Order: sequence, then structure tokens, then C-alpha cells
Amino acid sequence: MAPFTDKLCPPGELESRVAVLPQPVVFTNGVFDILHRGHVTYLAQARAMGASLVVGLNSDVSARGLGKGPDRPLNTGLDRACVLAALESVSLVVIFAEPTPVELLRRVRPQWYVKGGDYDIETLAETALVRSWGGQARALPFVDGHSTTALVARIRR
Repeated sequence: MAPFTDKLCPPGELESRVAVLPQPVVFTNGVFDILHRGHVTYLAQARAMGASLVVGLNSDVSARGLGKGPDRPLNTGLDRACVLAALESVSLVVIFAEPTPVELLRRVRPQWYVKGGDYDIETLAETALVRSWGGQARALPFVDGHSTTALVARIRR
């Protein structure tokens, strides 16, 4: 196996793996189906906010529940996790099956919760949870012109 696969975290090992990461820990989540420039820019910016970046990755079933289309995600959860893990900015990747990462956040307890600027950070239950233990939440600027949905539509044309 490639060295980056060490960044793949089984859910049962999450707390022990996060405990040894350099602090502060930043957490983000998403589907990250076809990784593109917007994703890698966002992940690099998120990592720059702390010493470690934990990425919660929607499972295939969880991703399908987000209304992105019946044929999404295009890549399997394991494939998406491996691509993310290969990025220098990513410290740990954990796949989750729930509709939101609230349970993961309870377990990780990051100092920062980060989402893309296409989300209203103040309306997310995740934000209230992270702030309940003194953490912070921030929306990073959306990189216009870069989205998996737009890329899939262009490929289909």
C-alpha cells in the first residue's frame, strides 16, 4: 500500500488517532467526488488554520442522500478517501454514514470547524456544537467556477 493510506482512519480508531495529531485540529467534511482546484484550494486554506486537518468524508449512501443525483458519487468512498489522503494538506480521513458530521465532531472535538463559502456557517448545527466547547467555525471563500456538479454537467454535454 502507498504511504498515504496511513491517513485513512477506521471510525473505531478516530479518538486515538486524533489524540496524537499536532494541535490545533481543523475539521471539515464533504463528498469530494471529483477532486478539483476548488477542493484543493479550500483544503489547503483549511489546513493553514491549524496544525492538522481531519476530513470527514460522506459515505456513498450518505452522499446519495444529499440530492446530488442518483448516479453520484461517481467515485467510491474508498477511492475518494485515498485521493484526499494523498494530499499534503490532509492529516486524516474518516468516512461517515450519517447525513451530517455532528457525531464525528463530538468525537474529534476540533478547535476549528470549516466549510466552504457556499454554506451559511451560522445556520449549521455543527457550528453550534463546536462553539459549545470553545471551538470556532468559519466559512472559507468559495472558489467560483469550480464545482463537481458543473464538471459532471460539462462532461455529459
